[in-house]
Amino acid sequence: MQTSLLHNLVVGTPVISATYDQFQKPVNRYLPGPIPQCQCSTTTSKQMRLRTNISETVKRKLTLGARILRVGGMENVFKQFFSVREGERLLKASQCYLSTTSGPLAGFLFISTDKVTFCSERSMKVFTQKGHMLRIRYKVVIPLKKIKSVNQSKNAQKPTQKYIEIITEDNFDFWFMGVFKYQNTLKYLEQAVSQAV
Repeated sequence: MQTSLLHNLVVGTPVISATYDQFQKPVNRYLPGPIPQCQCSTTTSKQMRLRTNISETVKRKLTLGARILRVGGMENVFKQFFSVREGERLLKASQCYLSTTSGPLAGFLFISTDKVTFCSERSMKVFTQKGHMLRIRYKVVIPLKKIKSVNQSKNAQKPTQKYIEIITEDNFDFWFMGVFKYQNTLKYLEQAVSQAV
């Protein structure tokens, strides 16, 4: 893949953060919308659609699990998708969604002794300037030393929907939601960032 193509792929959006002292009132940060969920109804057609969605989800998860086993576990998945320096260790891997301008993107959040990374569960199509189609995975790489803050948040209307926000030193803002084992993942993330300083 050409280097120029990689530089053209957007992996985050810079934001300008304001503090409480600047405005003398709390700052409302953008929270991504909730992860799409199935609506249940008593009508037969909607119940059948719900069953189909559940069976498709279970099928996808089983296929994903088989793929992970075939590669040899999450550590090998991490090494397959990201360059790993000698001595770097994977601390935690968790399924989650990354908030993007196109909506939530399912994938894996990896926390290592050097970086926080995200890789989409599925590959997506991108086109080169010459019109050639490539299939790539959406990836984010954030060196631990470049993380300015890690914040936890939740949806005010639905407190069970929790988010992890990572802000980098150059004011890129990343939102992770639907994080599997949220508290445990947050603990590993905070420890990794504090030890990297």
